[in-house]
Amino acid sequence: MRPLPSPGTPWAALVRASLALAIPLAVGLAAGQPAYGALAAMGGLSGVIGDTADAYRMRILNIAVPQLFGAVGVTLGTLVYGHGWVAVAALTALALISGMISSVGAVASVSGLLLILNAVVGAGLPMPDPWWTAPLLMTLGGLLVLLLTLLAWPWRGGAPERTAVAATYREVAALLEAAGTSAYPATRQDVSRSLNASYDLILARRTREHGRRSPLVRVLAQLNALIPLIEAAPAAHVQGKRLPPEIPSAVRVLADAVERGEPTADRRTEHAAEHAAVSACPAPRTPAGHAVDHALRHAATVVLAEDPDPYNIDDRLGRPAALRIRVRRALRNVLRSGASWRYGLRLAVCIGLAQCLVSLIEVPRSYWVTLTVVFVMKPDFGSVFSRAVLRAIGTAVGLVLAAVVLSELSRGWWDVPVMLVLAALIPLFSVRGYAYQTAAITPVILLLSDLLNHQGFGLVLPRLWDSLIGCAITLLAGYLLWPETWHTRVGSRLAKAVHDTADYLALAFADPPNPANRTRRTHARRTLYKDLMTIRTEFQRALTEPPPMGRSAAAWWPLAIAVERIVDATTAARVRVDHGAPPPPAPEVAALTAQLRDLAEGLTTAATPPAVREDRPGATEPADYPEAGVLAPLHQEVLAARAIATPGA
Repeated sequence: MRPLPSPGTPWAALVRASLALAIPLAVGLAAGQPAYGALAAMGGLSGVIGDTADAYRMRILNIAVPQLFGAVGVTLGTLVYGHGWVAVAALTALALISGMISSVGAVASVSGLLLILNAVVGAGLPMPDPWWTAPLLMTLGGLLVLLLTLLAWPWRGGAPERTAVAATYREVAALLEAAGTSAYPATRQDVSRSLNASYDLILARRTREHGRRSPLVRVLAQLNALIPLIEAAPAAHVQGKRLPPEIPSAVRVLADAVERGEPTADRRTEHAAEHAAVSACPAPRTPAGHAVDHALRHAATVVLAEDPDPYNIDDRLGRPAALRIRVRRALRNVLRSGASWRYGLRLAVCIGLAQCLVSLIEVPRSYWVTLTVVFVMKPDFGSVFSRAVLRAIGTAVGLVLAAVVLSELSRGWWDVPVMLVLAALIPLFSVRGYAYQTAAITPVILLLSDLLNHQGFGLVLPRLWDSLIGCAITLLAGYLLWPETWHTRVGSRLAKAVHDTADYLALAFADPPNPANRTRRTHARRTLYKDLMTIRTEFQRALTEPPPMGRSAAAWWPLAIAVERIVDATTAARVRVDHGAPPPPAPEVAALTAQLRDLAEGLTTAATPPAVREDRPGATEPADYPEAGVLAPLHQEVLAARAIATPGA
């Protein structure tokens, strides 16, 4: 229930949400068709909730694609309205499809949500004739949100990408500033999160823009130029001494240059401050210092150079495949994935039970029970258990506000100013957490529903009971009855990360070193850090589960931290070797790799951190090698991980 920190009031989103929901209502009232205005506003509500991206091209996908699925859903729901068990079967089948496609990615997840959500609305509320009226109006409402979103595109077309990359530069500056201090681990997580977001943003657009002179090439090259700096940061941290403050300051100056965008003709004058900041950095005296200095000057060259990609490495970390190939892969993965089928079946069972319940028991306006199931049963959005609890709390709070609106104000033109205020609360509260978002959305949905079924204050208490019934169905049929929800997945994900770390260690010191190995090492390191981010996300989700899962997840946390430190120590060792430190002997690398594979093997099937074998043939302790060797810190981290994984050690 603790509200998440907010970067500030999103004024543009507040205005956009207010206009997107109030304009359709005003037009419907002026035309004498308030129900039409309510349907269009429902489509606008879906667009407002889905508008979560920064780049304009991604916002088109996030809003337009789900609207198409929502139109299909409300059409199918309208066709089975009032058909009893046919509607039950149709919604159950749609729930299976919705759950399966939700595993493809973020856009597909929202699309699957709108598919079943609008189908439930269409099957539970009387829609105007002919059948295509409701999907057309709801799609127009979503397109209004898209239009309001794109109004600033001509003036801010590339700004989101530049802002994202500049933010990553500032996170890296904070990382270098934290090197050698206890703040380093948390700061590195912020860097990984920011780097992932920047690559997702830019590579999604890169699939449609090619050519060496594309403005996007410069931004992508600037982002790639950060990789050596990020690789050098662990080496600086492992040496235990803080870097000179001029270094992070220079990176922040480069961030400002990235955010400004294309340089003017007078390049020498414009970049005088940047060159001065880089030149002010003191000369390095250690291999780690040389690595940081070399990486900083490389980044400065890329950021300040006239050529948008001076080293021709804009695709070093890869470019997404063509759309048709990605669609084919996604469909194949969905059909072959056990997780997709399990989620689809869990959602289908919950929707089927909810529809059967309201078909057998008289529940006025029973669609709200199924709507609650749809919103709560989204494990890719977080813990199902915590979402059910937060949904119940948020709905109760939202109903209090809805009760005031429905009891004190008469329907008509008063709905427009009320909607202006209520709609603005959605983006304001959504960033605070799921309970806060639910509290903001509930009165909006009830007001729009009242324009369609004219129940007034009589909607309030039944909606509370419907929400509680929906949450109970989800907890029983979508959570407690499935064995996969009884255990945390942190252990299996951690085992994969340890195994990949062993591969990374072997690759980092492969003999002989060559450019191909360096590229593979960069890919492997990025994959590892993304895996570690996934583990942290899974851990946070598992901690919100009831016992014993929450306690089981907490038991893994020290080992997860130990694995992160192993990855940092490996990267640091490789960077030090690249900049003058003597390379480690091959038997030492092989022994450490074997110990990591042994640890991964012990984690694969364990429900809690297991004991690992200490007597593996060939295992070697640090005492067998020079204490000042480049891998000495890595030996200590591996020993720590093995000790943590051994109960009682």
